[in-house]
Amino acid sequence: MGLMPAPHIRNFCIIAHIDHGKSTLADQFLLQTNTISQRDIRAQTLDSMDLERERGITIRMHPVTIYHEYRGQKYELNLIDTPGHVDFGYEVSRSLAACEGAILLVDAFQGVQAQTVANAFLAMEAELTLVPVLNKCDLPTARPEDVIREMEQAVGSVPSEVMKVSGKTGIGVKELLDAVVERIPPPPGTDDEPLRALVYNSHFDTYKGVVVYVRVKGGVIRRGQKILLMRNNRVYEVTEVGRFRPGMTPCDELRCGQVGYFMAQIKDIADVHIGDTVTDALHPAPEPLAGYKEPKPMVYSGLYPTNNNEFETLREALAKLRLNDASFSYMPEVSEGLGFGFRCGFLGMLHREIIQQRLERDCDLDLVQTAPNVTYELLKRNGEVVVVNCPQDVPDSGQIEELREPFAKISFIVPVENVGDLMTMCTERRGVFQRMEYLGPKRVMIVFEMPLAEVIYDLYDKLKSATRGYGTMDYEVTGFRADDLVRLDILVHNRRVDALSVIVHRSNADRRGRAIIKKLRKEIDKHLFEIALQAAIGSRVIARETISAMRKNVTAKCYGGDVTRKRKLLSKQAEGKKRMKQIGSVEIPQEAFLAVLESE
Repeated sequence: MGLMPAPHIRNFCIIAHIDHGKSTLADQFLLQTNTISQRDIRAQTLDSMDLERERGITIRMHPVTIYHEYRGQKYELNLIDTPGHVDFGYEVSRSLAACEGAILLVDAFQGVQAQTVANAFLAMEAELTLVPVLNKCDLPTARPEDVIREMEQAVGSVPSEVMKVSGKTGIGVKELLDAVVERIPPPPGTDDEPLRALVYNSHFDTYKGVVVYVRVKGGVIRRGQKILLMRNNRVYEVTEVGRFRPGMTPCDELRCGQVGYFMAQIKDIADVHIGDTVTDALHPAPEPLAGYKEPKPMVYSGLYPTNNNEFETLREALAKLRLNDASFSYMPEVSEGLGFGFRCGFLGMLHREIIQQRLERDCDLDLVQTAPNVTYELLKRNGEVVVVNCPQDVPDSGQIEELREPFAKISFIVPVENVGDLMTMCTERRGVFQRMEYLGPKRVMIVFEMPLAEVIYDLYDKLKSATRGYGTMDYEVTGFRADDLVRLDILVHNRRVDALSVIVHRSNADRRGRAIIKKLRKEIDKHLFEIALQAAIGSRVIARETISAMRKNVTAKCYGGDVTRKRKLLSKQAEGKKRMKQIGSVEIPQEAFLAVLESE
């Protein structure tokens, strides 16, 4: 392939809600531009992980370079495939920074969904040119006119500019590629300026070390060149440069505006930061490119091997996973009930589920996950602000000035008849109503603000069941706010069990406390003395259950004779029980911890 001057390059991505057919459309692009032959094609060519293929969702982004002829000119199109799921929103923002335009894909039957709107606004903020497209137009259930009106209402697209395609049959795909060339601007920058390339992804190859995905914003990157990673000021020598067609294909150089990868014998994925700038080590660029916001884990949950001997295996498996997923973090922790394990941070619940599945599948581990909780912020009396990831780190209430929890802004799109149910569901979870707008006669967009802790637990499941599967939601974390939050402690036989503490809102504390204690009561066996289970906030007990003592019949050997003999034996038993109650300790089985800690 000859070298393309920058005016003949177009960089774009496809943004859409889950299941609106991004990956299928990408397949059509590859097929119609002869990038892959008919016999090599399989559905969702770009989804390479088995989990992605199984669930039919895209988790990691996959770039690919295709060539398209338009009016006798050859154009190079770089497509960067993106995930549509809310937990992988930061993957989307990374793709956007490497593009000049985006195809906004909407399903002709399902219409505009919550994530469509969120991703479209992300693209507008990044000042990308949007090409609105209606997919699945060949379906008998398609309702193109209504959906085009919804698109106009929700994201302001011009009805006459909406392209109609079918990713399955390939109708309209060529016209869409022409539109990409016509409407999306060529990349800015020239080959002569100092090299600046944006790192937008990376993965670890067992044989070659770290593969770095870059979008060249200015200058040229060649094989054998000495480069500098600006974030940590390290110099490397480039050993291989290449493009994705869809597999990795080496070439001599990447020029301004092009998208590709390079390798430079980087051994540790932690040395490569997403959003970093690559420049020439001999003639460095004066300042780096604007990077990304670091993805912050928002949901924390403990991961413990069911069998404690597997702790080391789990540690190795986590280290391996971290190589390919920089957004996930972990640190070792010890719990009284479950032994040794790790406290892991995830972007959201789907992310957590996928990571657990990857661990169980790739490493053949049996894992226990504790109930998820979010990160809190704590202002102490002495003015110090502390970040708290797990409830047992919260100090006694005397030292706390205020406890702040993360708040999220959530947009729901639901059918009109479910508005009432949704309102009730959100206000029960301490949600604050923001605004509501009609996207069409049948669908409404409602925006709420709500504590993140209430969102991650089961809001998505409840939304799906309340709207019979038609409702969608999208959330972004807006910041921390102080509220009346307390640490709820569980006492077994007057001793606090650290692993069972939770942070709750004062209004829910009684209910949560009772529920936990009822569960524990079923799980802990009877002992020879009675055991008190209590839920307490600070020193105030708010709920109590008692496990009664086992009774042994000590008077069985007395037959006949004076009643004082029986009394003597009984009082001796009572004394023994009293002594045992003072020094006895309660065995809490692992099942009891699991019953309480496992997510509902």
